[in-house]
Formats: sequence, structure tokens, C-alpha cells
Amino acid sequence: MLATMLVDADHLLSTPIFAPDRSSINFHPLHTYWVMVVYFLLLFFRGVPRIIGVGLLFHMLTDWIDFQLHNLGF
Repeated sequence: MLATMLVDADHLLSTPIFAPDRSSINFHPLHTYWVMVVYFLLLFFRGVPRIIGVGLLFHMLTDWIDFQLHNLGF
């Protein structure tokens, strides 16, 4: 599941690489809603693909929560 953090490599394609007031959800290529559908479909496989799907969806959730908390001032 730690390897699913490699999905953040797509941040290197944006300028600036990190902007605290910008949500990565639906901004970076591997954080789009269409790609999240693929991550969801991985849940229907057995073994490693399911683990990767869970890790990637959890990653998207934590990115969204981080952005929401930042906007609330935390």
C-alpha cells in the first residue's frame, strides 16, 4: 500500500509542483475522476490489484480531506 504513494509523481507535471490552496483531485492526471473509476474497478479483482485499488482510493480520500482541512484553516 505504501507504493500507491507513487501516484503523486504526477505532481511533477504541474507548475508549481505544490500549491497549498489547490486541490489535487481532478487537477493532476492520476487524480482525475476518470482514473478513480479505474481505481474503483481494481476492487473487483483478487489479491494485489485489490490492495492497490484500496491504497489508491484511500490516497484520493486523504488528498481530499487534506484540501478540505486546509480550507477550514487547520
